[in-house]
Amino acid sequence: MRCPECGGQTTRVRSGAAAYTSDDRPLATYTLIGINLLFYLAEIASGSGGLGGGSGRLTYDLGLFGPAVADGEWYRILTSGFLHSGLIHLGFNMFALFILGPLLEPAIGRVRFVALYFSSLLVGSLGVMVMSPEALTVGASGAIFGLFAAAFVIARGRGINEVATQLGFLIVINLVFTFSIPNISIGAHLFGALGGALGAMIIVAGDRGLTGANRVVVETGAMALLGVACAVLAITIAPAAQYVIGV
Repeated sequence: MRCPECGGQTTRVRSGAAAYTSDDRPLATYTLIGINLLFYLAEIASGSGGLGGGSGRLTYDLGLFGPAVADGEWYRILTSGFLHSGLIHLGFNMFALFILGPLLEPAIGRVRFVALYFSSLLVGSLGVMVMSPEALTVGASGAIFGLFAAAFVIARGRGINEVATQLGFLIVINLVFTFSIPNISIGAHLFGALGGALGAMIIVAGDRGLTGANRVVVETGAMALLGVACAVLAITIAPAAQYVIGV
């Protein structure tokens, strides 16, 4: 998935570790995986009951919970995206990030990839506040669904239809799991995918209409604005959510 600026270049085929140069190695992906792992170790240290579950003090202090956000703990909208309820939960999300990151990050650039990840996470948090504010919610799934949707939209926008078809199939499978397995945050998954799709549309629009150094600034700024707007909206509706669930 190469950007239009690089699409016309002639490069030799490389594989394995040599497939990346120092500029296109997916360092942001590896950094995000590392941050998630560190948060999970902190969950265990806070008394989560070992490797099987993340129900310790840190989970209750930083997980997304509508009444707590209404009481001013707005940071939960962000921190909840780095916590996980167990090793399997963490493993699935990090495996997906490990697969999607090296596909997407070199294709759109490190800065835009990070902006896309965090905007998807924040839009997913808004989905939780809309659909299940009464549930203590943790996980990077909103951001991961955003990356899935973004990779699909960008592949389609750049004419890589075979990749888009494969990604579309994976998205459908994951949506089936979302609606069929209990205790999965439907709001985070659906809204996260929406956030990723919107961010990807910004990038695809840039492919077709923007050039030069300002392009990264414009696209990154637009995705940041999307994420911040959704975070503010989530904080704004938190008191209403608190009233509805009677807490």
